[in-house]
Amino acid sequence: MNRIISPSMLSADFGHLDRDTRMIDRSRAEWIHIDVMDGVFVPNISFGFPVLKAIDAASDKFMDVHLMIVEPERYVKRFAEAGADLITFHAEATSDPQACIEMIRQAGVKAGISIKPATPVETVEQWLPMLDLVLVMSVEPGFGGQSFIGGSVEKVKRLRSMIDGGGFSTLIEIDGGVGPDNAGMLFAAGCDVLVAGSAIFRSPDPEATIVNMLEAK
Repeated sequence: MNRIISPSMLSADFGHLDRDTRMIDRSRAEWIHIDVMDGVFVPNISFGFPVLKAIDAASDKFMDVHLMIVEPERYVKRFAEAGADLITFHAEATSDPQACIEMIRQAGVKAGISIKPATPVETVEQWLPMLDLVLVMSVEPGFGGQSFIGGSVEKVKRLRSMIDGGGFSTLIEIDGGVGPDNAGMLFAAGCDVLVAGSAIFRSPDPEATIVNMLEAK
């Protein structure tokens, strides 16, 4: 099993974004998570292309871009050009997930799909052979700092069973209320990638927190 930490820049200090990005770049986190919100799919607005480009310029890490926007197809190519290495869109945000996956692949980056807490994992089963990653939201998307939804662990276990049973290489990522206290449990349940925002950026020692999560039992 993989153990990857993807710090969410939504919780970084926007007044010192370069500093926080370079801190993550020094750390043992392999990925950087970028939440893109449009104020329509979720009731919040966050990063766009210029910010992604700036973060990408300040880091050599893998750019993990999570689109929480309607009609993600409209912007796939531009996010790929801005530095995304992986583009994840919401199954609930498009009428044709397969076409969106194919568009991401054509843009030359890895493809992921995300599901909200109320969306069953079976929704994405048919696309597992095409996907590099499935992102399970363990809070309602749109805001950082929420509490972990306990039922998310069972969703991860079901998804792990589907992936292993089908012989797929799809990674499982989880986002929302993740930190050192539940990292070990989430890796054990079958997660490959943990997204953490507040737990890292509000820590007195973010780099040590990342290590603690990676080594959690």
